[in-house]
Amino acid sequence: NEPVPPTPEANPQAAAPESTAEVIPPPDPVSTITVDGVTLDLYFASLDQGEAGIIHVHGAGLNGAHGRFINRDINFYTVEGTDGYYALLAAGMEQNPRTYDLNIVAQTTTGSVSLDAQIEVNTGGFIRQAFDIPSDRAYLIDPEVERNEFARLNAVFELSEQEKLWGDAGFGLPVNSEFTSPFGAYRTFNSTVETRHTGWDLRAATGTPVMAAADGVVGYAGLLDIRGNHVIIDHGLGIHSGYSHMSQIHVTRGQTVTKGQIIGVSGNTGRSGGAHLHWEITVKGEWVDAAQFYDLWIP
Repeated sequence: NEPVPPTPEANPQAAAPESTAEVIPPPDPVSTITVDGVTLDLYFASLDQGEAGIIHVHGAGLNGAHGRFINRDINFYTVEGTDGYYALLAAGMEQNPRTYDLNIVAQTTTGSVSLDAQIEVNTGGFIRQAFDIPSDRAYLIDPEVERNEFARLNAVFELSEQEKLWGDAGFGLPVNSEFTSPFGAYRTFNSTVETRHTGWDLRAATGTPVMAAADGVVGYAGLLDIRGNHVIIDHGLGIHSGYSHMSQIHVTRGQTVTKGQIIGVSGNTGRSGGAHLHWEITVKGEWVDAAQFYDLWIP
């Protein structure tokens, strides 16, 4: 959602770039907690504002798990070929930096086991930026326009499928291009209106094919005031990816898509001053760093 220098027009019929993302091997857990034969693995030491992390609950006789973190229920899921249950935890970009309780109850064949930990949320170190919006689009910096758009987005996020839809290869990039304006930046438009950058921008000349970052179902495909031609893909369990400012959309709401499938082509629609792709990720409605999420091991 930002002005960027215009780039030369690209051929809209150009072949889609191939994803170079590789399957990330499982890392070693950073810490573990074991109670009565049930183990909680944490694959992160702490979370910065806007970061996500993986946890794993496993043990003999385990047949279920539930829990809460930062006042939200945790969505656990299973992965074929592995034991136990995995989940993604996320700290939103505006989450207050402090220590939060992680509370998990695991069900076993002999009863239930409580697993508790404390998770430190650190400041995100976000930068500040100033932009001038062209006069013909200046109405788009009205805070009411942004509030209405967030309401529409939240309505989509609340309808996430309650099962894992992304594939074993995890998440890839929507275009094989350079990251530019960063996630979480504090922005001032036309020296008056302040807002936040909810995703990352990637360089993409008009007409560059845009790929689905992972398998899922299209939760939204249409025109928004700020994001322009926008697609949201529901990857299940509260995880969504969004693709903004496109010149064309090639998918429809409810359509099943696969990782690397072309969902549209980049452009300069909405609150934008030049052709690029704005890419954003949410976990249970919280904006997280798409670049960090892309690098994350997600089984």
